[in-house]
Amino acid sequence: MNAHFCISIWSNPDKNSDLGKEYVERNRFIPGTKWLDYFNPKTRQEYWNTLEENLFVHGVDAWWMDAVEPENDALKGTQTHIGPGNFYRLTYPLMVSKAVYEGQRETTSDKRVCILTRSAFSGQQKYGMINWSGDVGGTWDGYRRQILAGLNFTITGLPYWTSDIGGFFRPGASQYTDEGYHELLTRWFQWGTFNPIFRVHGYQSETEPWKYGQTVENNMRKMLHLRYRLIPYIYSEAWNTTNNGSTIMRPLVMDFRKDAEIVNHQYQYMFGNSFLVAPVTQPGASESEVYLPETTNWYDFWTGQLIEGGQTIFADAPLNQIPLFVKAGSIVPMGKIIQHTGEASADTLEIRIYKGADGSINLYEDEGENYNYEKGEFSVISFEYNEQDQTLTIADRKGQYPGYLKERIFNIVVVNENCGTGLAKGQSVNSVNYVGEKIEIRL
Repeated sequence: MNAHFCISIWSNPDKNSDLGKEYVERNRFIPGTKWLDYFNPKTRQEYWNTLEENLFVHGVDAWWMDAVEPENDALKGTQTHIGPGNFYRLTYPLMVSKAVYEGQRETTSDKRVCILTRSAFSGQQKYGMINWSGDVGGTWDGYRRQILAGLNFTITGLPYWTSDIGGFFRPGASQYTDEGYHELLTRWFQWGTFNPIFRVHGYQSETEPWKYGQTVENNMRKMLHLRYRLIPYIYSEAWNTTNNGSTIMRPLVMDFRKDAEIVNHQYQYMFGNSFLVAPVTQPGASESEVYLPETTNWYDFWTGQLIEGGQTIFADAPLNQIPLFVKAGSIVPMGKIIQHTGEASADTLEIRIYKGADGSINLYEDEGENYNYEKGEFSVISFEYNEQDQTLTIADRKGQYPGYLKERIFNIVVVNENCGTGLAKGQSVNSVNYVGEKIEIRL
């Protein structure tokens, strides 16, 4: 099925279980608590050994590490391996992720570490960590709070964040027929498309799109197809995060801090360097107020209309569409509609050019599952657009990796109101056969 297997595990075994008794015998719990002492390197190693012997060797690909935070001052008055629990307790999730990351990396470099966890501490991003916001309510207020939570979280330097699309706590069986909930789920899903990590989850629920009827399924499919068409852009932005310390989900203050108006539009943000996302946050909306920051102009992604920055507009927001804008000067690589990222989808890419300013992007590619990129096994193709000369330059490919595409097609699309809009393929002005050598194209 071309799926990867992520298993939900808790980080502290019951002391009365066979495994728990073994840890008790070896003094691996923080004295007087039910919490393993991950501050002790021996505990971290033994915990990984348990995961490896029972799960990893059987094909587990990723770890859903729930309940990694000592709740309600659980370490108050205790003494951990490195010092007082009162002082170190907030770093507990950091040490749990460290245990799994270092254990798996020592075991193999053929599979990237992927840890989904609900608590974090500064620096935890280096341990393959994705943070999700926990057991949130499936309400409009809960949804709005998630947008702010994500922006506040990622601006701290922890780049990979996600929420339970639709909320963890849901209306129960009525969710499948309740049109009011369907609207919330659809808007949350649209916003989730532009989260660093895109996922649906719900308590005691079957969350497949087709459970909610054809309208919801169609609306979800549209956004899912867009997410996958944008994989070349998203993966390149992820490399920008790894290589340059950037972040994908960007509060407007990061890019437009001299524009005083942005503080009045707290739910808007940038997704990478190019996309302005304005999620719909109220029920019953058919249009939405959107502020387009000054210093640049903007294209409506869905219509191709070029709009001057520094003004508030009312963007169309039918139920199947999130207000979405692209900064003038952007270069956006888009792939085919695919069912999984393992498909050979990058042999032909659509390169959308949003004229109006100089722009550039580095198209990053590697093998996708291992750590060979740390040894330099990856490729970067730089695209630069010069507004004055109306010229696109595709640079020489830098680097290579096993299985890289030696030859491919780049369909160059200049976006306007008649071309390169929305999800559909644009009409190319040039179809370039690229073999790794520099090409200049007059647009």
